[in-house]
Amino acid sequence: MNESGGSGQPRPGTEQPTEHRPTPSPTRPPGDTAGPAPDERPETPAEEAEETRGEPDSATPAPDARPESPAPESPAPETSPAPTPAPPPTPASPEDAPARAPQSPPPADRPASPPRPPAGGAKGQPAFGDAPAAQRPEPGGGLLMGRPFGVPVYVAPSWFLVAALITWVFGGQLDRVLPELGAARYLVSLFFAVAFYASVLVHELAHTVAALRFKLPVRRIQLQFFGGVSEIEKDAETPGREFVLAFVGPLLSLVLAGLFYLALLPVEPGTVPGVLLAGLMISNLIVAAFNLLPGLPLDGGRMLRAVVWKITGKPMTGTVAAAWVGRALAVSVLIGLPLLTQSGALGSDAVDNVGMDTVMDALLAAILAAIIWTGAGNSLRVARLREHLPELRARTLTRRAVPVESHTPLSEALRRANAAGARALVVVDSDGSPHSLVRETAIVGVPEHRRPWVTVGGLAQEITDGMRVSAELAGEDLLEALRATPATEYLVVEDTGAIYGVLSAADVERAFVKAMARPS
Repeated sequence: MNESGGSGQPRPGTEQPTEHRPTPSPTRPPGDTAGPAPDERPETPAEEAEETRGEPDSATPAPDARPESPAPESPAPETSPAPTPAPPPTPASPEDAPARAPQSPPPADRPASPPRPPAGGAKGQPAFGDAPAAQRPEPGGGLLMGRPFGVPVYVAPSWFLVAALITWVFGGQLDRVLPELGAARYLVSLFFAVAFYASVLVHELAHTVAALRFKLPVRRIQLQFFGGVSEIEKDAETPGREFVLAFVGPLLSLVLAGLFYLALLPVEPGTVPGVLLAGLMISNLIVAAFNLLPGLPLDGGRMLRAVVWKITGKPMTGTVAAAWVGRALAVSVLIGLPLLTQSGALGSDAVDNVGMDTVMDALLAAILAAIIWTGAGNSLRVARLREHLPELRARTLTRRAVPVESHTPLSEALRRANAAGARALVVVDSDGSPHSLVRETAIVGVPEHRRPWVTVGGLAQEITDGMRVSAELAGEDLLEALRATPATEYLVVEDTGAIYGVLSAADVERAFVKAMARPS
């Protein structure tokens, strides 16, 4: 799942911020006219000014300029991957259980990804020359199964693949333990696969409930090929909360293993219930043990991060330490798991020659190592981004704006913007109160020869409550405010209500992309 904020009013190609005072809201902009007569064309000194300067002013975009592209969404943080083990051994051969793999995306402690930058496209009716805005869809991820605690739970298509794999492998084990089942063993195996993923869901719900308890938003829970992930959108505020948020998942898996063990005691061995309960007990023990390994993106890595954060007082230091331990863990899994399996240290018979089982063990180790290595790298990337997020400030990214009345010709409004060194137009009423914005993409859609005959009112978009943002917003608060109301431009105001300028989503996107690439 970092770069500093962009400049105040830079022209295209510059990156230096330009200080400016808040734009006053006059009762009537000086020189405002009621519009040109049909038989005369107002002068457009803006064009002459551009020629003499030798540099086009961004307030008067070229007719062939392309609209700003929508800002991409940053990857959502994913927490606590509860790994999906290969089918656990039956009571007849408890040592045959293969290791489990964690989910590939970075878990949400690890650290949770920051809120996404606002998507492009404005709400409401599109302005003249602008394409209709697309509504941002609710985050999906597969088949929606329900909303426990208000959080959507999705089953990814890859789950059906792993369910089929578990059914096939576990069915083969049942054939050795309960041969009398015949073909019915695959129904029992399918039931085990569903029950196991229900245990994974409980593991993820533990993270979700803890996050909600700490007032951290949870985007969704997804069950997929290698387990489950809880996508928590913010980091915990303290190392203590971070530790608790990470530990509750493995703790619930251990509790489930204990409950399955207690349920197994009165059951006769060698029966279908006994095999299922034993398999679920061993599976949850593997999930808990694997997630407690001290490296990101596992829960143990989040716990290590919290400990280092507590000792040093720096969350970034904790993330770096846990991520590098995670990378060392990935190398250990890649090399060590096949060696342990081949030597018989995991309970199976030692293997002297290379066979299909050896190849499968090596493939599983490679997948596990890749997932852990990638998750650790993603955790570092997201942490770096969060470290630079405070540099995204509305005050430094805002463009200077010129207030104009709705009947002002576009060419005249652009002339005033050029004269003031501004890059945005705010439409005000006769009292000077802002009520709409002229979008940059709408200006681009009007040819040069038509601009004297088009008024700014016909290109403006009404300002809704969500399109008014404070000049004091910065970092995650700024991104959260823009994401709540997707638009291409926002009116930035001072605490007094005075117009400060216009914030373009494209400017925020560029600053966000820089933040993603900037080293710590």
